Amino acid sequence: MKTDKYVADLRSKSAAELGDELTAAKKELFNLRFQNATNQLDNTGRIKEVRRNIARIQTVISEVNAKA
Repeated sequence: MKTDKYVADLRSKSAAELGDELTAAKKELFNLRFQNATNQLDNTGRIKEVRRNIARIQTVISEVNAKA
């Protein structure tokens, strides 16, 4: 469903693009944690979602490196 499309999109990207995507996700996670600590975050479920997206990105990166 939604995650399948996201993973398919990740697999179509190059290694450099995946690295950029990973950096952006980690920055977003940092900002969400900061907002949560200062009680400014409304949707705390977003933290879990971003953590899982980071894991998905890292999995695809390792798959790309294993192929090479």
